[in-house]
Amino acid sequence: MRKLLLLLTVITVGLLFIARLFYLQVYKKETYSLFEDNAIRKVYDYPKRGYVYDRNGKLLVANQPSYDVMVIPREVEPLDTLEFCALLKITKEEFKKKYDRAYNYSPRLPSPFVPQLSKTDYAVLQEKMRKFEGFYIQKRSLRDYQTSIGANVLGDIGEVNRRIIEKKPYYKMGDLIGKQGVELSYEDVLKGVKGIKFIQKDRFNKDIGPYKEGKFDTLPQPGKDIKITIDSKLQEYGELLMTNKRGGIVAIDPANGEILALVTGPSYNPNLLVGRERNKNFSRLFLDTIARPTWDRGLQAQYPPGSPFKVINALIGLQEGVVDADDKVTCRMGYYYGSRRLTGCHHHKSPVDMNNGIAQSCNAYFVSTYRKIIDKYDDAGKGMNIWANHAKSFGLGNYLGYDLPVGQKGRIPDGDYYDRAYGDNRWGSTYIVSNAIGQGEVEATPIQLANMAAAIGNRGYYYTPHIIKEIEGDTIPSKYTTPKYTTIDKRHFEPVIEGMFDVYNKGTAATLRIPGIDICGKTGTAENFIKIDGEKTQLTDHSIFVAFAPKDNPTIAIAVFVENGYWGSRFAGRMASLMIEKYIKGEITRTDMEHWILTHSLENEYAKPYSGEPFKINGETTLQVIEKVQPPKDNDLNNSIKINANSTNQN
Repeated sequence: MRKLLLLLTVITVGLLFIARLFYLQVYKKETYSLFEDNAIRKVYDYPKRGYVYDRNGKLLVANQPSYDVMVIPREVEPLDTLEFCALLKITKEEFKKKYDRAYNYSPRLPSPFVPQLSKTDYAVLQEKMRKFEGFYIQKRSLRDYQTSIGANVLGDIGEVNRRIIEKKPYYKMGDLIGKQGVELSYEDVLKGVKGIKFIQKDRFNKDIGPYKEGKFDTLPQPGKDIKITIDSKLQEYGELLMTNKRGGIVAIDPANGEILALVTGPSYNPNLLVGRERNKNFSRLFLDTIARPTWDRGLQAQYPPGSPFKVINALIGLQEGVVDADDKVTCRMGYYYGSRRLTGCHHHKSPVDMNNGIAQSCNAYFVSTYRKIIDKYDDAGKGMNIWANHAKSFGLGNYLGYDLPVGQKGRIPDGDYYDRAYGDNRWGSTYIVSNAIGQGEVEATPIQLANMAAAIGNRGYYYTPHIIKEIEGDTIPSKYTTPKYTTIDKRHFEPVIEGMFDVYNKGTAATLRIPGIDICGKTGTAENFIKIDGEKTQLTDHSIFVAFAPKDNPTIAIAVFVENGYWGSRFAGRMASLMIEKYIKGEITRTDMEHWILTHSLENEYAKPYSGEPFKINGETTLQVIEKVQPPKDNDLNNSIKINANSTNQN
């Protein structure tokens, strides 16, 4: 009986082995993979990353050779640690930390031990690498920035982390990937495809040559070159003008939505984020929470748009039929509701029509227009929704859909917004008049304001702003070549454009004219508040300017925002006019204006938390317009907006 039981056991085990082998060789769908064979070493051959050129063909980003010391932990044999550390210029403690990190990643897979050696370090180390088993040198390329400008546009590359590897298995530990700017946005185009060599190992784990004589090896495929829309000369000039200032400049070609310049200030040299010092330099830049050089103010900063937003209210008023270009409004140094002054205004002739309202930036005219839009409907919420939809059709209050990796939505409040703040049907147009002059709850990014200017210059349509101009052997996405139309009829744009033209002829930018160029613009001043010791404190106002030129068939639309820049024509207006002349003429004739900008700094403004002293412009004191309410929460019906009856908004 025991013999029979033993025989049955042997037969059963044998049948199980046979069934398992039959399953693995015949039925199992997963095929043998060289990548999972521990007897095969994989050596990657990294491709040339695609070059980046500006719109005129100037090379901005190329490549330079780099050498990584790689380690396979389980293949490391006893070595002279002190000698190895001296060659790599690291401490013994750093050696242990790097080895432990590599071992924790994988004992049998290669990972970078010391990345991005210089040519000099590589030359010294190469001769002695045979002494250090388990380590080898892998060649790849790093970025070589041929310029010192446009760091926020170009971006940089850095090592992948575990999260990226888990999400995108193509990348392995030590691989480089685009981290910011076009390097991130167009990573799939620029990176190319890695080649690979399979090396056969013997039972002693020694390399014995190519597996199957290199039959399965592949060559790397280089990345594609791209041409971006940036005009490097205009970008460089914009960064020069922004020296010792904080803010953003965005210039767009209205005819196609191409971004001509994307300036953020302060910025940094992109070469700081190349090589072994990258991580240290990035940490230093990122941790500068005062100047914030890694924060792209042109795309990410959300500001009250100030008086440039008045032209949107003019267009909506015309579209809704509540005003005519010839209608006049009396201005008594502000707008009054009964005996109460809701907002102040500076001195100018009264009454004003739309043309003079825009040219002289009259608050009373635009509060009146805004109230007529909202009060046209029995329900203020409905009127607010219609107003908001018109404003959003200019690309405001939402992501524009451009091809750069960062941005903010801005804010265009609607009826629901104020229902949450005040309660349903418990508010009206007098509660929210700050929106009429681009204050209150309205917020926009500089690129949104530049796009708004482009839409006005085009008489009612715009193209999605984008940074890509050409991709080697490919076409750019159709969404960048398809126009988007606003809700405003084309015929309503002419009186508004005439008003913007007269901003330069007889209005708030009359001193900023450029000979030979018809510019349409709008000055703006945005109030600037912070909290100090829990108290809301007013700092020096921001300077804003939007414009397009020439008046007919414009080739450039621009928005300039200068933090703590006083009023619109002081800093932002001068800078916008100079940028327009630089782009259209290729040279500067208003050297007086250029000299003023280059010799005036705002560093003193940024150094002091609060001056405590109001300042005067044309005899008028700049004070608070309307205190802003924070975005209301759904369960908070008690938020309120306080109105200061003694306020002005000077442009």
